[in-house]
Amino acid sequence: MLYLANDHAGFTLKEELIKYLKKHNVEYDDLGAYSIERTNFPQYAKLLTEKVAENPENRGVLICGTGIGMSIAANRNPKIRAALCKNVKTARLARQHNDANVLVLAGRGTCKYNAKRMLAAFLSTATLGGIYAERMREIDN
Repeated sequence: MLYLANDHAGFTLKEELIKYLKKHNVEYDDLGAYSIERTNFPQYAKLLTEKVAENPENRGVLICGTGIGMSIAANRNPKIRAALCKNVKTARLARQHNDANVLVLAGRGTCKYNAKRMLAAFLSTATLGGIYAERMREIDN
């Protein structure tokens, strides 16, 4: 399952991503926030990371103003590898090299076109394993 969550600064970009997901028939669960009314990002990061951590096949997308706060909050969960991505290349590499299970985007710094492309890359890219899996095990120990 793909989970989406955001604070007020990520709401507008999340709505654009939802249009993309619907167009491409991707199943998702929108965990909020549901407006541009001020919210605190940690509650949404925690809600999403708990859902993603339930199953290794789950993925997530978190969006706040800069993406930094969501990244910090998400990576507090030891089963989460949240990657703040700025372009398609970093979204692809986050999956390939780091087995990222949460894509983090900057709602105030990412255009909808690039966000959709990053989401597509994140969802369609497999982890490479090998030396990269070794590195992830080092992080986990």
